[in-house]
Amino acid sequence: MGLLDFDGIIPPIATPFENDRVAYGKLAENVERWCQSGIKGLLALGSNGECVYLSEKEKLKVVETVAALAPKDAVILAGTGCESTGETIRLTKACADHGAQAALVVTPCYYGGQMTPEVLIRHYEDLADQSPIPILLYNVEKFTHLSLNPDTVIRLSRHPNIVGIKESSGNVAQLGAYLDGTSNDFNVLVGTASALFAAISLGCRGGILALANVAPQACVDIHRLLRQGNYDDARKLQLKFLSLNKGITATYGVSGLKAAMDMVGYYGGDPRPPLMPLAGKDRLVLYEIMQMAGLKPEKPAY
Repeated sequence: MGLLDFDGIIPPIATPFENDRVAYGKLAENVERWCQSGIKGLLALGSNGECVYLSEKEKLKVVETVAALAPKDAVILAGTGCESTGETIRLTKACADHGAQAALVVTPCYYGGQMTPEVLIRHYEDLADQSPIPILLYNVEKFTHLSLNPDTVIRLSRHPNIVGIKESSGNVAQLGAYLDGTSNDFNVLVGTASALFAAISLGCRGGILALANVAPQACVDIHRLLRQGNYDDARKLQLKFLSLNKGITATYGVSGLKAAMDMVGYYGGDPRPPLMPLAGKDRLVLYEIMQMAGLKPEKPAY
């Protein structure tokens, strides 16, 4: 496998359910539509894919479905982080066998107080030594309550099979520290659309953005405009979508993401319990935010 190109926008795709079962047909329809928007690739089994609620059998079939339908030039990532190093290695290998081209690996966090830099470095290096596909680190402190500090990331970036990081806090200073201490071929990717303009301007290669489930073209356009040096138009688009991104990710989470997808013609459906569907009054608030962003959503019936 040649070097993967992460220069662009990758949605961390939602996993659709019908009657609490993964709706692989709806997933296929979503994938085909996402791939018409100019995205760089797709991330299956991310946080927005409710990966922690999927069985291993479901995870592998999701990856297989996405890999089979995506264009040949699309980058296919799978979230393979588990609490133990051994299980992470095993799942990473299995996802590779089912079509994943790279793995996004969240920090183990259950024994958070013992996840020192030395422990995390060993975890990731052991994984990278045995993984048949490249590894990207995943820093998502709001879920793990851990943060990969720049020194740890810089050291891990020297491993030939650790090729990047998704940083989801939107902390531009931390993104800058990652960029400053790593080589140009290490892929620093922003994990929130609210910081896309700043991150790409600073030197990040691309973004893995929940907003790209709902408005992939807008995210692609911001990235493209910045690459072209058209900062004014990129800035206008970024400001236009700030409130929408906040509503989808920070305020309403997965439930809001799925409701927003339904309103613009994707299949979002309900989240898997114990998560609950977005309440009717909150759907109306989200609908109004989407209208202000110019997305022309279908008004919810309740």
